[in-house]
Amino acid sequence: MAYCTYTCKEYPGMEMCPGRFEAETEEELWKHIELHASVAHKEDPALWSSEDRAQVEALIRRHA
Repeated sequence: MAYCTYTCKEYPGMEMCPGRFEAETEEELWKHIELHASVAHKEDPALWSSEDRAQVEALIRRHA
C-alpha cells in the first residue's frame, strides 16, 4: 500500500523538532503537517507563502 511521510526536522530551522507524520494520502498528510505547525510551532498555515508550501512539498516522501 502506498503512503506518504513528512519529517519536520528536515525543514530548515526545525532541526530540533521530533515531529514525523505518515498518512495514506497527501491530502491527509497536509492536514497533519498544518495541525502540527499550528500547535507545536504556533504558526498559521494560512499565512504560509507559496515558497513555504513548495519547500514543505519537496520534503514529502512518497512510498510505494
